[in-house]
Amino acid sequence: MSKESAKDFSRAFYPFLHADEEKPEELTEGLRFSLLEKARESVEVKSKFFEENKDTILSASLLLAKAFHRGRKLLVCGNGGSATDAQHVAVEFMHPVTVGRKALPAICLTNDMAMVTAVANDVGFDDVFTRQVIALGREGDVLLGISTSGNSENLAHAFATARRLKLGTLGFAGGDGGKMEGLRAAGLLDFCLTVPTASIHRVQETHVALYHVMWDMVHEFLQHKALMGEEAGT
Repeated sequence: MSKESAKDFSRAFYPFLHADEEKPEELTEGLRFSLLEKARESVEVKSKFFEENKDTILSASLLLAKAFHRGRKLLVCGNGGSATDAQHVAVEFMHPVTVGRKALPAICLTNDMAMVTAVANDVGFDDVFTRQVIALGREGDVLLGISTSGNSENLAHAFATARRLKLGTLGFAGGDGGKMEGLRAAGLLDFCLTVPTASIHRVQETHVALYHVMWDMVHEFLQHKALMGEEAGT
């Protein structure tokens, strides 16, 4: 992109950076346009994602519901913004805000900074989640890893360890799915739900909607014991 083209693009989508070149009313109108375009794109990305992945989302939700029904737990991890999403997921399950929905066991692996920094310092950052999966995971639990790119090496290591320990595995990714999609193809991920956009913001917004929807689906499944296949505790 030439310098002039880049400047034209910047003026069109980020007019506030060129406020000295525009009248106030022109700046405001440009910001309105930018705001509505971003909102439109966000809705469009989410709508398309859920339409194309509805059956996979239901299957992944059933996997998680069966784990909870059998007395197992959810382990969640991610890096950066996805680490805060991992915390959010754990809180949703542990502290349900909807009346009548019971608390379900979920642990966010990014919460213990002493543990994360100890492993990162002594072993390496690629294994900060692996050590926790080994210590906390048991057969039948589920590991959820969240990554906007799908390329987080520490998630890949955690998934490989979880598979070896016979945990269920679930990934949220973006773009083309990155390494996570490769892990799914290799049988290390039960499900990889990928938001196919290059925008990190749109990926993150869709991930938030996804785990809220899945939270609801899990509780719906838990109300229908015939779908669980086994009695609790077996």
